[in-house]
Amino acid sequence: MLIDGENLTIEDVIKVARRKEKVEIDKKVYEKVAESRKTIEKILEKGKPIYGVNTGFGELANVRISSDKIEKLQENLIRSHACGVGEALPEEIVRAIILLRLNSLAKGFSGVRYEIIEKLAEILNKNFYPYVPSQGSVGASGDLVMLSHIALCLIGEGKAIYNGKIMPSKKIFDVLGIKPIKLKAKEGLALINGSQFMTAIACLSLYDAINLIKNAQIAGVMSLEALKGTDQAFREEISLARPYKGQIKVSKNLWKLTRNSKIILSHSRIQDAYSLRCMPQVFGAMYEALDFIKKILEIEINSATDNPLIFGNEVISGGNFHGEPIAIALDLLNIVLTKICVFSERRVARLLDEKLSELPAFLAKEPGINSGLMILQYVSASLTSENKSMAYPASVDSIPTSANQEDYQSMGSIAANKSIKILKNAEKVIAIEYIVATQALDFLDLEPSPASKKAHDFIRKYVDKIDEDRALYEEIEKISKFVHDGSILKEVEKVVGKLE
Repeated sequence: MLIDGENLTIEDVIKVARRKEKVEIDKKVYEKVAESRKTIEKILEKGKPIYGVNTGFGELANVRISSDKIEKLQENLIRSHACGVGEALPEEIVRAIILLRLNSLAKGFSGVRYEIIEKLAEILNKNFYPYVPSQGSVGASGDLVMLSHIALCLIGEGKAIYNGKIMPSKKIFDVLGIKPIKLKAKEGLALINGSQFMTAIACLSLYDAINLIKNAQIAGVMSLEALKGTDQAFREEISLARPYKGQIKVSKNLWKLTRNSKIILSHSRIQDAYSLRCMPQVFGAMYEALDFIKKILEIEINSATDNPLIFGNEVISGGNFHGEPIAIALDLLNIVLTKICVFSERRVARLLDEKLSELPAFLAKEPGINSGLMILQYVSASLTSENKSMAYPASVDSIPTSANQEDYQSMGSIAANKSIKILKNAEKVIAIEYIVATQALDFLDLEPSPASKKAHDFIRKYVDKIDEDRALYEEIEKISKFVHDGSILKEVEKVVGKLE
């Protein structure tokens, strides 16, 4: 994958983060990077103050640093800021962070030597996995803490993970044939000033959210059929009368998913409950939000986000490190993921309520002696409630830092960490709807649509029909993994084509 600072896509982030695709630096990057480096060196020769290069940081910006201590300043910056806490980030997130920092520096506005960019590419290509704690960023002067743990490894300090064990990074460098780098003026600051932690998580979470919402539509159609609902609310004329792109897209998906359903053809209900009838409107609104988030991320991943930045012969201090755009986008993503859960749980509740479903109570073959799938709705309700408690926007909060020099924070890092948990919960909620809808369809004599049948048959390979009560916790986890990796979606798309 060619890295040029300009053309990275979210799909590229997934390829490098999860599939470990190799990266190569575009030849045109060298000239841009070399020019900005020359500017830094020329200004230093003249003795002019440059923030974070020959001055202190944050509130200490007015403290001048002598030329013989400039390199020490960069090392001290990394060491002092590498103070994260909490569990280590998964490898895919750390790889995404490194890729995004590499792409940002490749734009040529940061004043680093080309060797820094080469080193970031090298550790990616050799699958070096820095130990990066998950907590400690306030998302404004960049994700300083997380990025500092990566930078600490580059200078041969800190820790990394190898074969599942946490070890000194220098030891793993020796194994992988990587040499530590000596930081020069500006380079420590350039490595840690940016929103790459929260943006990395946002890219991965958005990719998974798009996959999840497609799964949710399949599960929703299975529920609709099991409840003997109508497909008429999915007609394109309705959505064209309120022409949101997301709603039109969902209507097309749902129409495809319900084609040739003998269950739907056998009944003529006028209209269904909102959780069924309003799928185009609700899922459509979610698509609109996801499109907005995607637009934000596509800009962010190709941006220069450190401070100061170099333009021609000038070094200008600004605030591109501030995570506000990503913080708001992540908060919106968390709301969307939570609403997917709320929507799904209501359909599950209908399927299990004999008064609403016209099916056996809790889909048990012998209700009473068997509880059937009663408690699956409890679990879905629990996960949904947990997500609701986490969906409150993190970006509405701010706590000043650095003696009030940095007096307004984005807290996007908090939204990022929440999105990891919210997404996992949401995948389990949809897995539960898949299992419940599959059980419900088994009580009907007529064939569902080919799309629903494909999903039903796939799930039945891993979840046997529940004729007598048994523990289902392992099967919920199993189906949630298939939701996450897209296995069910791929099977259904073989029948109906790509969902939009």
